[in-house]
Amino acid sequence: MADHDAGSPAPVLGTPADYPARPPDKRRTWQTVLLILFAAVLVAAMGGWGYVMMTARPDTRATVFSFDPAADQVMVTFEAHRPEGRGMVCRLRALDARQAEVGARDVRVPAGEGDVRLTERLVTSARATTVSVQGCYLVH
Repeated sequence: MADHDAGSPAPVLGTPADYPARPPDKRRTWQTVLLILFAAVLVAAMGGWGYVMMTARPDTRATVFSFDPAADQVMVTFEAHRPEGRGMVCRLRALDARQAEVGARDVRVPAGEGDVRLTERLVTSARATTVSVQGCYLVH
């Protein structure tokens, strides 16, 4: 297919200079604005998450050492660490074989030395197969 007439030096459809300038693409402008807005929200969220992680209290932790399940309860032995002279509350959680929660309880750890080992009874609605300390926080 020929792009110009026989004997004519110019293309049949014309050159880019023969046409008016394209109007600005408003869709591209909106895409740019949305991309910048998304990036700003992402940076703010990451900054907020970093602030939360830096100000979190890593000076509390607890570990389950053993548990003895029965049909309607479980005896949990766990060790808790907190700053000396500070009390804390730890949430114990029991799950069944399908990972459904069958029991939970907040246990108050009194102020005292840094490390303490406790054994607590946790009432359950079914036989527990897993017990964990969901989290701890300091109290006054």
